[in-house]
Amino acid sequence: QVQLVESGGGLVQVGGSLRLSCAASGRTFSSLHMGWFRQAPGKDREFVARIWSGDRTYYADSVKGRFTISRDNAKDTVYLQMNSLKPEDTANYYCAADLTSTSYYMLPSNYRYWGQGTQVTVSS
Repeated sequence: QVQLVESGGGLVQVGGSLRLSCAASGRTFSSLHMGWFRQAPGKDREFVARIWSGDRTYYADSVKGRFTISRDNAKDTVYLQMNSLKPEDTANYYCAADLTSTSYYMLPSNYRYWGQGTQVTVSS
């Protein structure tokens, strides 16, 4: 089993920055592929960013150039640095762990483990 706990969410102004953290436990973190997803009220859960165990990354078009996913294997933690925040970024953000390296990493169903979510609200 893998346990994931997100933190760092909150209320920020448009154009501001926020860094989310996701602490993992239960397995060797360095072997996990990690993803960030977000879900706004009434909308489907959408892919935000992915980082593989080898540190390769991929981003949704909506956040490219603004968000950065990274990991610190010594701390068993994955981060999402969010800059230039927009009201459209308002959502509950979830950290997820994938044990495989498939081509469907943008789909929530590919991730076995999920955190509880942390709310990000961008105010205009």
